[in-house]
Amino acid sequence: MNLARRFPVHYGWMIVLSGGLTLFACLGLARFAFGLLLPAMRQGLALGYDQMGLISTGNFIGYLLAVALSPWLIRRYRPRAVIFCGLLLVCLCMLLISRAENLAMLVIFYGLAGAGSGFANIPTMVLVSHWFRRNKRGQAAGMIIAGNGMAIILAGLVVPVLNATYGWRSSWLVLALVSLLAAVVALLVVRNDPAELGLEPYGQAEAVTPEEMRGKAGSKILIQLGIIYLIFGLTYMVYGTFIVTTMVEDFGFSEARAGHLWSWVGFFALFSGVVFGSISDRIGRRNGMLLVYTMFTCAYLLAGLGGQLGAWALWLSVIFYGSVLFAVPTIMAAAVAEYLGLERAASGFSTLTLFFAAGQIAGPGSAGLLAEFSHTFVPSYLVSAGLTALAILLTLRLKTVRREV
Repeated sequence: MNLARRFPVHYGWMIVLSGGLTLFACLGLARFAFGLLLPAMRQGLALGYDQMGLISTGNFIGYLLAVALSPWLIRRYRPRAVIFCGLLLVCLCMLLISRAENLAMLVIFYGLAGAGSGFANIPTMVLVSHWFRRNKRGQAAGMIIAGNGMAIILAGLVVPVLNATYGWRSSWLVLALVSLLAAVVALLVVRNDPAELGLEPYGQAEAVTPEEMRGKAGSKILIQLGIIYLIFGLTYMVYGTFIVTTMVEDFGFSEARAGHLWSWVGFFALFSGVVFGSISDRIGRRNGMLLVYTMFTCAYLLAGLGGQLGAWALWLSVIFYGSVLFAVPTIMAAAVAEYLGLERAASGFSTLTLFFAAGQIAGPGSAGLLAEFSHTFVPSYLVSAGLTALAILLTLRLKTVRREV
């Protein structure tokens, strides 16, 4: 029996469900739960602020290497195999982190976990361009990225309890088991292309517009998008890595209270990709990114000024940050095929993610060093606000060019 006929909806939505679980594990848990685990790990292993940043930097270096290798692996082994192996690597590294005894082990294992995250994430987002046409691509990418938000909610509620009851090592064991489940689901559900099931991509077929990106023009747009994406990478994980530590050390929150507030980030992030992906389907990728970076700037300013303005500013910052947390990757995943064409979607998205990953490497490490000297993360949040304001100016210079595929 044709696999597609077993489902009452287009099989593309099964790809979305599996992709959501993949990102739930490889990014939502492997990356965003890390900030919740840091206070307990810092205390247990006597880590400094700069060392905390170094661990995150190791993760992003691993991710960067995976991004560079992913296009070749996708062409050779196809997306499903790469996703499955990436998730297995994440699971194995989480198990090893749970047994780590020193900084070097943490940097190595979390760096390899970053590589696994990249191997799982890149082909998952590339599948969006194959399974969905332009008018549904932003919505589909947003629904996949919503898996990150679900992971943040779960981690915010469960990890502090596990830390308090069993210790941070047990938390990593639980996260590893969830990642293994995601790997099995990906192996069973993911199909590399609609043609494998005798299907067409989901969405309304549209004619190709005469305005197409070719040659140098395509490369110029790619660099512009890459710099904008780099700024997102520089800033969002500074907040994501250290805001819980800020809540505990600067605002006097308990770990449980900080975890609950962080879970609200996950709640709002749950809708960020879907909402802003759908908005960008309607108003265009450029205008969508303008709105997103404006909200990021507000979030970082409020986090930096929260000590003077009070706890309400921290709450408002969390709302702004969570509401747009996964909007930029959603819009970028939807935009790349339109600017470069479907045949260049994998290599184009990988190139964009190299910019993004480079930003992630520099961001948390730099913020950790700055905090080591200033004894607070306030300057880092304010610098982040300045960078996202710059992203707004760069986005204004983008041309609205659409290639329907």
